[in-house]
Amino acid sequence: MAEYTFREVIAQAMSEEMRKDESIFLMGEEVAEYNGAYKASKGMLDEFGAKRVIDTPIAELGFTGIAVGAAMNGNRPIVEYMTFNFAMVGIDQIINNAAKIRQMSGGQWNCPIVFRGPTASAGQLGATHSQAFESWYANCPGLKVVVPSNPYDAKGLLKTAIQDNDPVIFMESEQMYGDKMEIPEEEYYLPIGKADIKREGTDITLVSFGKIMKLAMQAAEDMEKEGVSVEVIDLRTVRPLDYDTVLESVKKTNRLVILEEAWPFGSVATEITYMVQQKAFDYLDAPIKRITTPDAPAPYSSALFAEWFPKLETVKAEIKKAMYIKA
Repeated sequence: MAEYTFREVIAQAMSEEMRKDESIFLMGEEVAEYNGAYKASKGMLDEFGAKRVIDTPIAELGFTGIAVGAAMNGNRPIVEYMTFNFAMVGIDQIINNAAKIRQMSGGQWNCPIVFRGPTASAGQLGATHSQAFESWYANCPGLKVVVPSNPYDAKGLLKTAIQDNDPVIFMESEQMYGDKMEIPEEEYYLPIGKADIKREGTDITLVSFGKIMKLAMQAAEDMEKEGVSVEVIDLRTVRPLDYDTVLESVKKTNRLVILEEAWPFGSVATEITYMVQQKAFDYLDAPIKRITTPDAPAPYSSALFAEWFPKLETVKAEIKKAMYIKA
């Protein structure tokens, strides 16, 4: 085992799959000559050449459409967006073409394509560069949505995503690219649609995904010191969502808190809350608690942003409320 950063394992996953299959190529803004906006494709241009690692113009609608057409004609593109905020320019191609072509063609075409890049906030980047779109894409049939929280998961899930015959939205974070973790030298894959229990517990279930998993794990550690055993589930994939792992945990702990960096209306947390009350209502000993960002755009001010982003103390307070522990 050797230690690698998140950005390094992204490049490893893409490179390993590209060595096996010449139909796989990478395209996006600055992915080639600049080694990627976040250096997540470092060295790939040198190894694979300009025909398979392609710098695009600043025209997401155009190069997303090119990638969809390429996928329909037997290739397996990987599209990198500098941020998923910019993918809004190309979202028509993702939603109306990539996600629907298998059904609308009666199975004559599929669309094996990975759309990847960072999601949600990354500090003081303003409202238009700080949006979490996981629930948007998860709302669309035909797409799979993967949101890893650490380098190990990211590598295994990205390799699986590249081999998938359907379009996969693969969401990262600028604030995770420097995270380090020991990674096996041998090749491995992780299944899409399977959550991971990061920490076993008996008193309450805490569900999260993506970079905010760090907050979930810290809250669980802090609550352990106060005598509360928190089971932490990392969804890893929000479509398909692993309801069974969440339901089994809730049946064990009888309490649920969901932590998500997104607006509350129509969130992933909202979907989980509905499914748990529908299928495990009789196991609940307390109302489900949901922690999200406020229902407002992300502020630029550092002081306001600190109030807008979910806080550790808020997570612990919601856990205590679900446990009927007085603060």
